[in-house]
Amino acid sequence: MFIDTHAHIYSEEFNVDLAETIHRAHEAGVSMIYMPNIDSTSIRPMLDVASSFPQCRPMMGLHPCYVKENWAEELALVEKYLGEGGFYGVGEIGIDLYWDKTFAEEQVHVFRTQLAIAREAGLPVAIHSREALDLTISMVDEMQDGRLKGIFHCFNGSLQQAQKAISLGFYLGVGGVITYKNAGMGPVFAATGMEKLVLETDAPYLSPRYHIGVSAMNVPGSFM
Repeated sequence: MFIDTHAHIYSEEFNVDLAETIHRAHEAGVSMIYMPNIDSTSIRPMLDVASSFPQCRPMMGLHPCYVKENWAEELALVEKYLGEGGFYGVGEIGIDLYWDKTFAEEQVHVFRTQLAIAREAGLPVAIHSREALDLTISMVDEMQDGRLKGIFHCFNGSLQQAQKAISLGFYLGVGGVITYKNAGMGPVFAATGMEKLVLETDAPYLSPRYHIGVSAMNVPGSFM
């Protein structure tokens, strides 16, 4: 059996065929699907899916790309929901300096706060890091007291960065990107060892090569 550690199965792209998609995943051997939250607008759709399909397990967090002017309000909502329980992790959290650096300082603050929340709650984290891998790794290193755990989602760093993340007690998320012609991640993952790699689709994003434009959840064998 497989576990999809990171899929936005609650996204509107699945509105038409959600039940069929989850059934196909089950037939392909996927026993659980972990769903990272994005912001306040994705909470209700995510919880609705979790209610209808128990194998779809919700996480709670504020995605770095959605750290905007109202970040304090969004962060407070994350804390509120996590305080009520029922979530399997804190995510999707992290730092993204690829799309927009306007709220770079706020992203750092929000990431640090959510790491602290996860540490106190004993929950794993799903870390999004784009153009900020050294920074996110260093922040985890700074805050690691033996209680932080989780996954560096869609890991695309160097072998040195991979080894550092693993030394901090984290796993590396592997998905469709590994099939891209210029990804260059094969040697890195081969050197780290299978025991520290976990599978993820990031559906409906990051479909495997030759299936670009098709949700990863709808590609036979995309979980393997």
